[in-house]
Amino acid sequence: MAGYRPEPDRDSREWWERVGRREFAVQVCDACGTARFPARAFCARCRTEGAHWRAVAPEGTVESWIVNHQPFVPGLREPYVVVMVRLAAVPGCFVCGNWRGRRPPEHGERVTASYTRVDADLTLVDWRPGP
Repeated sequence: MAGYRPEPDRDSREWWERVGRREFAVQVCDACGTARFPARAFCARCRTEGAHWRAVAPEGTVESWIVNHQPFVPGLREPYVVVMVRLAAVPGCFVCGNWRGRRPPEHGERVTASYTRVDADLTLVDWRPGP
């Protein structure tokens, strides 16, 4: 992957480490229990800073998608499909990733995560029809 690479920061570092081990998790507020994704320094509901990670099933439903026709990432062939998935375990959380189906996605379709190992330092979450 010669182009853009995600840069883990204070909030997302543990997410990327877990994805590298093929673990799927969301942050959960220590004070009010609200689950959130993406990772943030504080809870949007109660504004406290403490949080822990909770493993959840890597499943959801297709909320929307785009077909990209622009060469945003050098070396990545276009067109390619990016889906936005509503997590089954945390309905208010959405995760985006590349579509790995053999046909176009459908709104509301059940999907499961798949992991694409780019190199020793980077693994991506993609989505395929399932479970």
